[in-house]
Amino acid sequence: MGRTRGTFNTRGMWLAGGVLAAVLALTGYAVLSGDDGDGGSTPAGSGGASASASASPGPSAPTYAPPEDWTEPNSWAALPRGKRTDEHGSEVGFPRSTEGAVAMMAAMNTTVIEDKRSTVDEQLRIYHSYVGKADRSADNAEQIEHQAVDTDKDLAQQMGVRPGGPLPVGAYVRSTAIGFKVIKKSDTEVSAWVLERVVQKDGEMKKEAGSYTRTLAGVQWQDGDWKMTGAATTRALQNVKGKSRPAIVAPGDPEFNQAGWTAIREAS
Repeated sequence: MGRTRGTFNTRGMWLAGGVLAAVLALTGYAVLSGDDGDGGSTPAGSGGASASASASPGPSAPTYAPPEDWTEPNSWAALPRGKRTDEHGSEVGFPRSTEGAVAMMAAMNTTVIEDKRSTVDEQLRIYHSYVGKADRSADNAEQIEHQAVDTDKDLAQQMGVRPGGPLPVGAYVRSTAIGFKVIKKSDTEVSAWVLERVVQKDGEMKKEAGSYTRTLAGVQWQDGDWKMTGAATTRALQNVKGKSRPAIVAPGDPEFNQAGWTAIREAS
């Protein structure tokens, strides 16, 4: 397809795309994400590079126009929605199925940081809504908040505003799950790679920049819903150990199909 892929060094952008990875890293579990450089892992929260591409909207965006060399993904999925929104503003209550588990992972990886929504807000929301009870504690929540504060300071510096103050008008960092690849599944546990697109705009008149990243996740069925757990993620890590990771490529790239990704179609 001839799309350019390189490294993207915007730390705030990568962390926004890997919010969940950062959360789980703080609970003591390593999560694979980041680049394809050497086939090894990039520790969550390390500011590792991700594959970058031009900032064109994804297939589900109303203004999207497929490029002339667009290669149709072999597999699409319209993931189910959660039944309700919890007290933290997160979509929860996904069906007990493989697609329900992946839908929950996609929801975890859909984040928005903007004028009235900070990294602190998003990381704590994800932590309280989606991480299993056994992996939650007051100490972990405090660590996550401290790390998110540092990330917000980095973003403020990148965007040229005072840390602790509002972001510039029209500024944002958004992460959206655009693909997945199931590793292992059962009625009570599902593990998968999740492909995300992250975009950052530093102000109303600034150009949007985009990149792609990939996160490994393991979830378990607990108390009537899917929850991210350290135990499930550890088993996912064991299942992919020594195996090649799926390439970080956008839908429409021939390598997307070669890597075995399923593209996510926006549910109605």
